[in-house]
Order: sequence, then structure tokens, then C-alpha cells
Amino acid sequence: MPGFLTTHVLDTARGRPAVGLKIELFRMEGDTRHLLTTLTTNDDGRTDSQILPAETFQTGTYELVFHAGDYLDACGVPAESPRFLDVIPLRFGMSEDTHYHVPLLLSPFGYSTYRGS
Repeated sequence: MPGFLTTHVLDTARGRPAVGLKIELFRMEGDTRHLLTTLTTNDDGRTDSQILPAETFQTGTYELVFHAGDYLDACGVPAESPRFLDVIPLRFGMSEDTHYHVPLLLSPFGYSTYRGS
């Protein structure tokens, strides 16, 4: 199976998918980040297309950047100044030509991630 990348963002404080959250994908080359795509989550907290589809997939180091602060603002979560979680960068490696799923569980004061299936 050719490799590709997906995500799923769940708002654990509200118990529902994180709708309308902006996500950027960067490919890392040393300390340099190259923006590959910008997507927004849909009503299910997923992107409408694969973040990195099979036809452009390469192994290497990547960074997903989740714009949590903007999402929390849009949800009406009261903001402290500065907001505790604003932009969440997740840097990870993909070493095999397979499906990588990198979900984010989000609340205003914490998050977790893992390699899903």
C-alpha cells in the first residue's frame, strides 16, 4: 500500500470533533521548514482529503501545525492573555511507505497525540 498521511482532531473539552481547525503541513530539511499544504478540519474533525496523498508521499521528517488558539477563539472559549495553547507543532518522522495517522486530542489546557491507524 502506498504511503499517505491523515489526521483527526477531537475537542475533548466539548466531547466532539474540532470543526474548522486550520492545519499546516511542513516537510523538514534540516532546520528548514517547507510548507506543503494548508487544510481545515470538517464536521467530523478530519480533513476532506489526505494531508499528504500517496502520489506526493515521501519518507522523512514532517511537522503538522495545529492552530488551536484560533479554533478555541471561534468556539467562544474565554482567552487568557496570552492563551495557554495557541499554535501546536508536532514534529514526527515517517520511515515506511505506509499509512500514517496522527490524531490530536485537544482541550484549552492540554493535548495529546499518538500514531493511530
